[in-house]
Amino acid sequence: MTYSPSELWSIFVMQGFSGLSLFSVLLLMALGMSIIFGQMGVINMAHGEFMALGSYTVYLCSQMVEKFCPALMPYYFVVAIVLAFFVTAIFGLFIEFSLIRFLYKRPTDSLLATWGLSLMMQQMCRSIFGAREVTPTLPEWLMGSFNVTSTIQIPINGVFVLGLAVVMTLFVWGFHYKTRMGLNMRATVQNRIMSGAAGINTKLVDRFTFSLGCGIAGVAGAAFTTIGSTGPDSGSRYIVDTFLVVVFGGIGKLVGTIASAFSIAQGQSLAEFFLEGTMGKVTILAIVIAILMVRPQGLFANKVRS
Repeated sequence: MTYSPSELWSIFVMQGFSGLSLFSVLLLMALGMSIIFGQMGVINMAHGEFMALGSYTVYLCSQMVEKFCPALMPYYFVVAIVLAFFVTAIFGLFIEFSLIRFLYKRPTDSLLATWGLSLMMQQMCRSIFGAREVTPTLPEWLMGSFNVTSTIQIPINGVFVLGLAVVMTLFVWGFHYKTRMGLNMRATVQNRIMSGAAGINTKLVDRFTFSLGCGIAGVAGAAFTTIGSTGPDSGSRYIVDTFLVVVFGGIGKLVGTIASAFSIAQGQSLAEFFLEGTMGKVTILAIVIAILMVRPQGLFANKVRS
């Protein structure tokens, strides 16, 4: 099938913005996973289920407000995002205390344990909410689109998700580099033994780090509700892409995570349009793997002394 130059331009703009929506969700997911993996070396295979937990939190808020206080429908979504963060962060704190803290320095065991946790969380969601996907009622100000031209329309919810991703990225950067806890986190990553000797409670830092990463995954889940339906296995569809973003960008590197999420999201969006959906995803995956074979440390590697 052939396209005229104007049609191609419209396709690239529309798919590019669709890629930005995917980029926003991947970035939010990867920010949380990068914090956990970079700080603690734990591969959290249940990270996608924490995203789903955030999505279901927004859905419950939507149902409750719509049933008991419909006048608050235009305002509930922002509150639901904050609630999704705290619900997933508190649940993450419980998981770290009851499970993860016993598995430090045991990467294979932690991977298997969190994979089992992901299956348990999926079944929990399936038992509570059912196997069918659900969608919250979004406020009217998130509906519709901006008509840039007669052939280019930018959805408002996509703009909101992108803005949310920018705000959370700035929050993570500010927290990481401008707060005492952020300093403790960076010190613990660089030298855990010396940090402990200097009086830093590294166990508390680990607990807080895992909770924060899970909370950011909950925000990713809240953002996801604006562009897709939520089911028990919704989060598991993003876990491979998220881990790929973290590794491709460079472990623990914020700039690398942003660049990696943008590259993979835009590549997938364009490839899945011009190729068959699965083939487009496989093509981008093959390209990323080829680059990692040449540069296994990722796009932005940590500087170390040789």
